[in-house]
Amino acid sequence: MPGAGTDSTKPWVAGGPVVILVEPQLGQNIGSAARAMGNFGLSRLRIVNPREGWPSEPARIFSAGADRILAEAVLYPDLRSALVGVNYAFAATARERGMAKPVLGADAVAQEARSRLAGGEDVALVFGRERTGLYTEEVSLCDAILTLPVNPAFASLNLAMCVAVTGYEWFKAETGGALPFAPPDRSPLADKGDLLAFFDHLEGALEQSGFFRSPEKAPSTIRNLRNIFHRLGLTRQDLATLHGAVTALEEGRAGRDARKTIRIADAAIHKSRKATARKTPPESAEPTAPVPPEGEGD
Repeated sequence: MPGAGTDSTKPWVAGGPVVILVEPQLGQNIGSAARAMGNFGLSRLRIVNPREGWPSEPARIFSAGADRILAEAVLYPDLRSALVGVNYAFAATARERGMAKPVLGADAVAQEARSRLAGGEDVALVFGRERTGLYTEEVSLCDAILTLPVNPAFASLNLAMCVAVTGYEWFKAETGGALPFAPPDRSPLADKGDLLAFFDHLEGALEQSGFFRSPEKAPSTIRNLRNIFHRLGLTRQDLATLHGAVTALEEGRAGRDARKTIRIADAAIHKSRKATARKTPPESAEPTAPVPPEGEGD
């Protein structure tokens, strides 16, 4: 089932390196990996000898709408056959293998993959079994090692998590890291005249409340207050809100109670008018028959 971030009206981003899952144990993990691929514009999935067989209903459910990736996935009996047509492969592993191969993080892998794909090569990202990862012989079939900086005491990642982290770096490199949306435009900054009018309002209210207890310190206190608001870069909407807050403080409880009394009275009048309207009988829609003159009739 598609999630809240799914929008079928937008174009589906596809392509990128091939993702190869070697002997995944659970259909749920295959589906979750496909979901992560869809999130980050990876669409080519190859699956080596899945333990639970194929197709997999749990995989479809856990793909959360990435059905097309599963539908186009290709099955292979072993990694050797899955690598046919691939020019350069990265083997994902958390363990040092003692091999003379380049070792790269996901960000560097993304940049290297982009460069090679742009040059006409095909690239694969190879992920191993959930429990044991890739065998050493399988790592030896690849050209470079992909690893992630994780807690050395707890370095095991879920299969889909590893695909997601790598896919994120790929998509960021491919798109330039552009975020999907920006904050809304702020209302225009208040001009100095509006700001000074607010200062007058605020300082007058503070004066009336006895805030300036020491006349000698009042000028410096006012300067400090003004500097606080100057640093905020207030908008016109900000000033309107602040004016309302100061006015509410000026009126105090008595002002609020007076407004409440007016609202209650208005509501009572409105209710009374509605009740009166319901009690007034409507005029008859049928005209009254005229009374015939005396002597007429039967």
